[in-house]
Amino acid sequence: MKKSCVLAGVMILAAVLLVLPVGAKAEMYIEAYLGANFASDLGDRTRINVDNGNYLTGNLPGVAQPGVIGGLKVGTWFVKEGFLGYNYPDWMKYLGFYIDFSFHRLDLKNQNYNPRQYTGAGALLFDNPTDFKSEGTVATLAFMFAARYGFLPDSEVPFGRLQPYVAVGPAIMFSSQRPEARSYGTGISGVTAGTTNIDPGSRNSTDICLAVDAGIRYMALKNVSLDASFKYRYANPSYDFSGIAIPGTNGVSFKYEPTYNLFSFQLGAAYHF
Repeated sequence: MKKSCVLAGVMILAAVLLVLPVGAKAEMYIEAYLGANFASDLGDRTRINVDNGNYLTGNLPGVAQPGVIGGLKVGTWFVKEGFLGYNYPDWMKYLGFYIDFSFHRLDLKNQNYNPRQYTGAGALLFDNPTDFKSEGTVATLAFMFAARYGFLPDSEVPFGRLQPYVAVGPAIMFSSQRPEARSYGTGISGVTAGTTNIDPGSRNSTDICLAVDAGIRYMALKNVSLDASFKYRYANPSYDFSGIAIPGTNGVSFKYEPTYNLFSFQLGAAYHF
């Protein structure tokens, strides 16, 4: 049901975008871009539940590796173009809308943390020094409402060749994480001293997030522009790992719920029509 609602929403908004710019010649555009993505600490306080009632808890660091981000924008500015165009008020030429799809990896570096194991009653048993890393991906479909201003107008581009802009909107984030952990010493749930490896496979999360853009576009030609932009996204995904087979237990489960503060810088080129 949730996926059907999301798909319906995407189709409706895409249809709106296609209908709005009828006749908005040279002010509808399609852009491809490439850049670098960074993330602040994704740290999360984890709780790993063991089948015997024990649990482990600790503050997991979340140092993410930089990644390459690529994407595509399709958008329009609300201008008045006469025949077949909408009779927008003149002030609406400063406003626009675009759909932005982007993709990048979000891998966590190998890092160490020290979860403590407790009984179900909360009594401390022992520490479990653990190495943790994860491989992940993030795809974002954003619906952006934008505002711009024009500088350096001329006869070919009356609005102005230099166009700084800002945009904000909701987005759907499709992400995945595949964590791997290696626990040293006493292990999990009283396993014989040594090393315990956890590799639960990949899990996905679909979340509504906030997206914010700021950039500057330069109309190199009447129908071709260059774009330099900054992108920010915020989300709280949740990855549910259950039924993990560990020697000496019937199963281990945990949720990984990091906080995503994602920053990217990108350069793009657009064709206007």
